[in-house]
Amino acid sequence: MLKDYKLPPHNNQPPQRAVIFLHGLGDSGAGGLLSIGQIWQPHLPDCLFLCPDAPFAFDMAPPDFGGRQWFSLQTFDPVAMLHGAKTATPYLNDYIDHVMVTYNLTPDRIALVGFSQGTIMALYTALRRNQSVACIVGYSGLLIGGETLAAEKKSAPPILLVHGQMDDVVPFAAMAVAEQGLQKAGLSVKTLACPYAAHTIDDNGLREGLIFIKRAWNMQE
Repeated sequence: MLKDYKLPPHNNQPPQRAVIFLHGLGDSGAGGLLSIGQIWQPHLPDCLFLCPDAPFAFDMAPPDFGGRQWFSLQTFDPVAMLHGAKTATPYLNDYIDHVMVTYNLTPDRIALVGFSQGTIMALYTALRRNQSVACIVGYSGLLIGGETLAAEKKSAPPILLVHGQMDDVVPFAAMAVAEQGLQKAGLSVKTLACPYAAHTIDDNGLREGLIFIKRAWNMQE
């Protein structure tokens, strides 16, 4: 089972929902992504925030670096990335199932929030699960396996894609490509362009991500 890091519900009660953050390449569950939960906690008081370590050691840094990866990105070859996403998916599926069993949560009480490679994994994995999660929020990512998604899709949660127009790691154009691929597979997608953001999550992206999650859970804004 993937090692994870947690922020308990703001109301100090047993969790009624969970946000699972999926970190990017070379980061870890203990990295900065979980800090978003600290910002969102007061607005989602009954929510548990979780960030698991990706299953594999980051292979583009020395062994003592400590970073993790969902799959290798030493090549951006689409076939290699698809193979990597397929290899990592069982780990993520097992983790989501573990969260639901451990905290007695149904899939519609789970929101997935990915950044960069974490967005790739959220989109690839969640849409092929038998039961739909509440929603997916994907920051600075891209769509892998879009060509077969319509045939392989098993659930259709609402999706928000957020991308900085100044991103020099994952091109901003990847958001439009992902949007088209998801819509072609019959999925509901919203997008948000952040004009001054690079490969990061700015305040507008954080705010809109929170609003999107609250709407998915029919919570007052």
